[in-house]
Amino acid sequence: MVAQGVMETRTSRRPCSSAQQHLLLAVALIACSSQLLVDANSWLSLAMNPIQRPEMYIIGAQPLCSQLTGLSQGQRKLCQLYQDHMVYIGEGAKTGINECQYQFRQRRWNCSTVDNASVFGRVMQIGSRETAFTYAISAAGVVNAVSRACREGELSTCGCSRAARPRDLPRDWLWGGCGDNVNYGYRFAREFVDAREREKNYPRGSIEHTRTLMNLQNNEAGRQSVYNLANVACKCHGVSGSCSLKTCWLQLADFRRVGEFLKEKYDSAAAMRIGRKGKLEQVDKRFNVPTPEDLVYTDQSPDYCLKNDTTGSMGTLGRLCNKTSEGMDGCELMCCGRGYDQFKTYKHERCHCKFHWCCYVKCKRCTSLVDQFVCK
Repeated sequence: MVAQGVMETRTSRRPCSSAQQHLLLAVALIACSSQLLVDANSWLSLAMNPIQRPEMYIIGAQPLCSQLTGLSQGQRKLCQLYQDHMVYIGEGAKTGINECQYQFRQRRWNCSTVDNASVFGRVMQIGSRETAFTYAISAAGVVNAVSRACREGELSTCGCSRAARPRDLPRDWLWGGCGDNVNYGYRFAREFVDAREREKNYPRGSIEHTRTLMNLQNNEAGRQSVYNLANVACKCHGVSGSCSLKTCWLQLADFRRVGEFLKEKYDSAAAMRIGRKGKLEQVDKRFNVPTPEDLVYTDQSPDYCLKNDTTGSMGTLGRLCNKTSEGMDGCELMCCGRGYDQFKTYKHERCHCKFHWCCYVKCKRCTSLVDQFVCK
């Protein structure tokens, strides 16, 4: 109706008054802002809004997939086919965000979430190292959550791992048990997470096409990290723990290991640009060509020292810093040379713990006055 009103006003032969012109401008700005908001939405918003399981919906309730925001057309179709997966996609996204915040807790950019729709805000519009990491850790989170849900029997289309027996496993050890289904988790995460990028049809060699290729590379790096870090776990059997027999299965690595691995990839990420053939190529060809496990970026990171609504930087004002550290968490670097304020606060912790037979530990609660430092 608004669009029709605008058309009628523009095609009328009567001269527009100043008030009408201002109204037209306001309508155009609102429409533009709405489009930006839609474009800024992300499937990561599934981590910010609790998802009800499909069986919890009552008859006549609005379908699950129509209630979820941030999904692309392809992702919404997958949602309709695999509704029971959506809870675990949300859990995987949340796991990725939490790990991102842990890995960057002592950096100027600390993976802060700004709203429930875009999650990380405008900072994701820049093809920086930080954006590369968020794409990778989020994709890794989905692989992790879906693989484990398969093992636990929560999904209708998968079960325990069917991975082949490792060649180096001793002959007298049994290969069985119910392992994490990493193969299924990897494949489903690739279909769902990459759907948004693959359904785009930007001109070859354009800025948008470059960013799409970057996102796909980093998504794959995140999935590869979970897949390659999965290892063999074993359990002993035998009389009185003699371990005369072992049963082994495939098990996901602790997600903290995945986060640390991807953080190392972040530190060594490769700067890329679009080549003549419409493919990504290295800016500095003296370095090794990135593998599918490596992170890539196309833009330099913005200045995270000061708050900037254009780039999405939150700034470091009010951030805690370590006065004695010379690293990124130190007050000199964290505060970007602006100085810091000192204040005292009470710290509560467990102390004087004693083991009591049998079998518990009892501790006292100690309070101390400590110095803390925050950036100006």
